[in-house]
Amino acid sequence: MTQTRSRNLIKTVPGLLVSIFFLWYTFRGIHPSEFRSLRLVHPAWIAGVLGFTLVGYTLRCVRWTRMMRSTGARFGVCARVLMTSLAANNILPLRIGDIMRVFTYAPDLGASPSAILSTVILEKLLDVFVVGLIFVRTMGADLPEKIRHAADTAVVISAVGLLVLMFGAGKLEAPLQKLFAALPKNKLVEKAEHWLLLAIGTLREMGLVGNIVLLLQSAVIWFCEGMIFVSAIRLVGLGTDAAGPWEAVSFANLSYMLPSSPGAIGTFEWAVKSALASHGAAQGQSAIFGLAIHAWMLVSVTGAGGIIFLLHRIRIHNHKPLLEEIETLPSELP
Repeated sequence: MTQTRSRNLIKTVPGLLVSIFFLWYTFRGIHPSEFRSLRLVHPAWIAGVLGFTLVGYTLRCVRWTRMMRSTGARFGVCARVLMTSLAANNILPLRIGDIMRVFTYAPDLGASPSAILSTVILEKLLDVFVVGLIFVRTMGADLPEKIRHAADTAVVISAVGLLVLMFGAGKLEAPLQKLFAALPKNKLVEKAEHWLLLAIGTLREMGLVGNIVLLLQSAVIWFCEGMIFVSAIRLVGLGTDAAGPWEAVSFANLSYMLPSSPGAIGTFEWAVKSALASHGAAQGQSAIFGLAIHAWMLVSVTGAGGIIFLLHRIRIHNHKPLLEEIETLPSELP
């Protein structure tokens, strides 16, 4: 147990250092007095922030329940497990929340870890695709033309790949197995094959109509996420153009892919500042807004997931310390 904690600490320290660097880089040159400049200019938009947060995360629970339909898991259980895992990801290192969803809650869901893992992979693929599409279509004009063309090309390739994956899943397994069989054998290749085949299996079970519904649900989820940013920007009266909030929400969520502390602290604020500044907002106000909207996302999601988690533990009379439960989890996804 001591060795495991030491390894986890070693893995966590670099992420903390990355977060510290990005916080310094984002807020350097900003005077403390500027933090007081963020005010509620149009309070009516509070309803938009609250409403789109509630609808967006409810739809995430609905989408995952649909992915888990073949296992017979009910909406209430899926919503509890998903919100708990999102809260854990925000406060614990090494994506512990995803690992808990796959292993700790498999008995609650009545599903095998492999079946749950396949839905988690599919969920990530859908989210990255939609977020990447939003980012490319809203990038500020200050980016070099070569980068813009490269991003456009990447989105087209990923769009074609995802559509083929979603609507041709039943015919892809055999060709992919042959492709991976021809590649050099190593741990990374074996994991890539395993994860991709799991996602394809889930898509095959969903069927054509089910896959279309998943894609539409993902689009609506990220529309709601974007509208949280739009509402918050209107709330504080931040000066930016119409595309600013959408690049901010997409770039901020893509920043989770960078190694950092839990909750993407530092990288999130830097991404929001960079995006809004490229659409005409002031640098200092953009950075402070990034900190404020990140605080809202962390507090709302972590708070909701934490309350759901605690209520469930009280209901089932689970008094085992959480850290002891985490020590029994695998160090990474299979």
